[in-house]
Amino acid sequence: MDTIRVTTREQLEQCFSVRMDVFVREQQVPEHLEMDEKDASPEACHHFLILNGQEPVAAARWYEYQPRTAKLQRVAVLKAYRGRSLGKQLILAMEQQAKELGCTASILDAQCQAEGFYAQLGYHVISEEPFYDAGILHVRMKKQL
Repeated sequence: MDTIRVTTREQLEQCFSVRMDVFVREQQVPEHLEMDEKDASPEACHHFLILNGQEPVAAARWYEYQPRTAKLQRVAVLKAYRGRSLGKQLILAMEQQAKELGCTASILDAQCQAEGFYAQLGYHVISEEPFYDAGILHVRMKKQL
């Protein structure tokens, strides 16, 4: 399964489909908190998608949060596809594009239950204590690219 850099509205809608399944239906995040201005178009943010044939199964996005620092967000893999390294595939693809565009560091707000996953990819916690985002405990993590 290849990681696609989203360029069309159709691909973006497929990203939303994955995110709605994972965050809104599975994790009970209110829909109005899931979508924001970075979802307005494929150009509003750097979106990524993984398809299994024609089925969207994983999605994520990033943007330049501060000069030369990428912020990775909305990393979502459908439950049936977890454990297949698709999350890692998304993270590595986003980091690669961020480096291509001049970023030297990456940050993300990880759900506490996913902290170990991100630590295996080289991220370390930089927040002083966990914090709530959309009712779920998170920690901020960083990695030099």
